[in-house]
Amino acid sequence: MSTIILFNKPYGVLTQFRQEEGQISLAQYIQIPGVYPAGRLDKDSEGLLILTDDGQLQHRIAHPKHKSAKIYWVQVEGIPDNNALQQLALGVELKDGMTRPATVKIIPEPDTWPRDPPVRYRANIPTCWLELTITEGRNRQIRRMTAAVGYPTLRLIRHQIGDWSLQGINPGEWKLITIADTMPSRKQTTKHTEKKHLAGKPTRHSRCNHRKK
Repeated sequence: MSTIILFNKPYGVLTQFRQEEGQISLAQYIQIPGVYPAGRLDKDSEGLLILTDDGQLQHRIAHPKHKSAKIYWVQVEGIPDNNALQQLALGVELKDGMTRPATVKIIPEPDTWPRDPPVRYRANIPTCWLELTITEGRNRQIRRMTAAVGYPTLRLIRHQIGDWSLQGINPGEWKLITIADTMPSRKQTTKHTEKKHLAGKPTRHSRCNHRKK
């Protein structure tokens, strides 16, 4: 029976168990032996990270050839026009080649947790949230894609991989499930994370945040 952990990775946490001076790693949150990340999530990105003790499952989740859909909530600087959205959907030319076609749409600000540290605030520049679905996982791909079409990423949250999502998992928490029944059987969080991340949630806003001068 395979072990699967769905972890809501907070901002600033390294996707590794190895400890590095001055850095926060997975070891501060997960103490189950023998599990390893299926894919990565950058230090400055947040959201769903899957860990497992099943090597074949890890390969299926992480390897691009299996084309597992990954859904991201992306806060960008500026309000993308139709041309930019079409470029993201059809494919963007990056230094390592053209990206695969993606699904993208503007969404209302999702009901997420406050980020620590907060996203930088620029009074004269509006921001907008996108839902972007890709089937590959190049290094810092989402950030490079939005920058290539003129809208830098300010905040990046991975919400879903395949059928697994963040629903019901707060930052720093994880769920332990098994392949046999795929039902949550345990949830754990550290006291430090509970105090730091569960204090409150921001208010939902309109589709894009127009800031006035």
